[in-house]
Amino acid sequence: MSDNSNNTQLPDGHPVRVYFQENDLIHQLLEELVAINSNEDLTKFINVFNHLQTIEKRFSRKENQLFPFLEKKGWNGPSQGMWSFHDNLREQFRLLRKNIEHKEFDKIETNIPFLIDGIYRLMQVEETILFPNALDLLSENDWIIMRIGEEEIGWMLPEAPTPFPSVAYIHPSEDFTNRELTFSLENTSHFDEGYMTVEQVNLLLKTMPLDLTFVDENDKVIFYNRGEERVFPRSAGIIGREVKFCHPPKSVGTVLKILDEFRKGTQNESSFWINFKGRLIYIRYFAVRDADKNYKGVIEMSQDITDIKNIEGEKRLLDWE
Repeated sequence: MSDNSNNTQLPDGHPVRVYFQENDLIHQLLEELVAINSNEDLTKFINVFNHLQTIEKRFSRKENQLFPFLEKKGWNGPSQGMWSFHDNLREQFRLLRKNIEHKEFDKIETNIPFLIDGIYRLMQVEETILFPNALDLLSENDWIIMRIGEEEIGWMLPEAPTPFPSVAYIHPSEDFTNRELTFSLENTSHFDEGYMTVEQVNLLLKTMPLDLTFVDENDKVIFYNRGEERVFPRSAGIIGREVKFCHPPKSVGTVLKILDEFRKGTQNESSFWINFKGRLIYIRYFAVRDADKNYKGVIEMSQDITDIKNIEGEKRLLDWE
């Protein structure tokens, strides 16, 4: 087994620590491969051989992630020498694959020691020269950036290694990190928190399981969301219409009183619930005010809460299947 003294001093998920974890797996696979007689148990031999060939992911991470960082520090040796070593091993894998496909057991027995010996020698150079020098040359930020790139390539391990740097769970209400934005701000508007395009806002409002109507400070309807299944139908003709003409005569008085109290600042919310077509509908009105408490209108929100009201107990598991 490999010497993990360097490995244990590195934090979980560090690229070099992951390489050492793969080393342990490679040693195990090589020992298994040596112990199997391909002529007697070809299926088992192929399974172990296939697993060992996932070492290609390790080669690719080194060539596309580690070596470029080392080149930036002026160390080009690994890119020139070790890459050629990788290619030699790749060729040995291809040769053995042909031997296996043609069940050339004598050739398998002849060629497999060259592959095994080559991998052992490669790991020795990694552990004694490549990784120690890389740890001396590269900064923690280099390793962090490298690890991000490694995610696209993958590892030999059965499960993805621990994230690096390891980040404990932080509740969204306590997350004050100023992150670099990784999405385009083109055609977006800046809201109190975050950015959205008009299309995204429309999709958000259309998808919400609520009927929303916005009446401005002049009692004119200026917006409603066009959901798939509205409780109360609306049409584009109400845009610009006085809200008192958008309710049946028997409820207009109540609506006007709500607007008057909201405008005076004596109330901020009013709620009702009615039975409508066999469903329980929850209707709420909210006063809209700016930062200086000036009245800017009202939101009318309606929601079918029949199924919500019937909820009991808990549901913590996904039941799609």
